[in-house]
Amino acid sequence: MLLWLVVTGAATGAGYFWTRGFVRRRLRFVNAVQKPVAPVIAGVAAAALAAGPVALLPVVGVGTAILFGAGVAAGVASGRREPPPSP
Repeated sequence: MLLWLVVTGAATGAGYFWTRGFVRRRLRFVNAVQKPVAPVIAGVAAAALAAGPVALLPVVGVGTAILFGAGVAAGVASGRREPPPSP
C-alpha cells in the first residue's frame, strides 16, 4: 500500500513539474496552449497513454494513470499562467 502511494505521488508530481516547465520554456509562444481546453486535452492524452502499458505493472494501476493525467493538466494550466523564466 505504501509503495503504491509513493509511486502514485511521484508520477503525479513528475507529470506536474515536468509539464509546467515544458510549457513555460517551449510553448510560451504557441497560441493553442492559451485556449481553455488545452489542459483538459493534455491531461486526457497523458492519462490514456499512461493507462496502456503502465497499468500492466502490479503496483501501478489505472488510478495512478488518472492522477498522472491530472498532474499533467494542472502543469499545463500552471505553466501557461506564469511568466516565462528570465534568460
